[in-house]
Amino acid sequence: MTGAAGLPAGARVVVTGCAGFIGSHLAEALLDRGCEVVGVDSLNDYYDPALKRENLAPLLARPGFAFRHADLNDLDAVDLLAGSRAVFHLAAQAGVRASWGRSFGDYLARNLAATQRLLEACRHPRVAPDLARFVYSSSSSVYGDRLDLPVTERALPQPFSPYGVTKLAAEHLCVLYSANHGVPTTSLRYFTVYGPRQRPDMAFRKFLEAAFDGRPWIVFGDGSQTRDFTYVADAVEANLLAVGAPGPWAVYNVGGGSRVRLDEALATMRDLLREAAPGLEVRIEHVPVEKGDVRDTWADPGRIRDEIGYVARVPFGEGLRREVLWVAARRRGHA
Repeated sequence: MTGAAGLPAGARVVVTGCAGFIGSHLAEALLDRGCEVVGVDSLNDYYDPALKRENLAPLLARPGFAFRHADLNDLDAVDLLAGSRAVFHLAAQAGVRASWGRSFGDYLARNLAATQRLLEACRHPRVAPDLARFVYSSSSSVYGDRLDLPVTERALPQPFSPYGVTKLAAEHLCVLYSANHGVPTTSLRYFTVYGPRQRPDMAFRKFLEAAFDGRPWIVFGDGSQTRDFTYVADAVEANLLAVGAPGPWAVYNVGGGSRVRLDEALATMRDLLREAAPGLEVRIEHVPVEKGDVRDTWADPGRIRDEIGYVARVPFGEGLRREVLWVAARRRGHA
């Protein structure tokens, strides 16, 4: 049995943020491919830790998975990474709208300082000889509010939020540790990932939970803004392929393959909800756009397709159907 590109069965890998949305899916995929997975998560309270424990529970029941409950800024990073073939660094302080003001310190610590500590550990003699790749989870937020769409990796990043600034700064750390110290790195710029286990602060999950609670859908702006929505299984596949990226470092867009208006996405969601929960009705309330929100996103997929073979597989309608059914089943289970 072979693992992901560059990861033979039995390879030790580390997944930070393993109890999160994408991290839990990635840890499962790595276990399915025969890897020995060490998962790390602080289970902080940015959103309800019970939801993270819910994601974590199936992993804890699987052979080949070991869990470290720790903050990346507190643990011994060399001890954590020693003997690892790959490090998938997904742990972060998420959220564009929450990154202003006093909370910015959390973004500096969890997005920047934690990444630097891991990269520094990758230089150590106990880590460097075995490491094939350090895969960093970045964000399309590094691009900011753009008119030149679809955007390529050659575009000058211009973050539009403090969150985006920290993600871009961590990307730069990945490149400089590669250029100066030979740490092989790949940064993945995700474009609006969605699907089962989506965080409760993310738009689709918020809309679905509101529908089941009988609350209105609060839409920022008029709904004409567009997003390149990426299904979570495709984001996972990008991580697996990123281990085999050519060269000492790489930066890739990870998109879903299509650009969708928000109001059209919500119309599709309404139809899916009527099928999943007959009788459920939704009303929409529009409010002003918040600071830091960009109007449109759309990834040019050329580089990641040509260099590591990534192609988004899950069409938007199918991916949204899976998330709707997951939320509906979860609500029934908690009723």
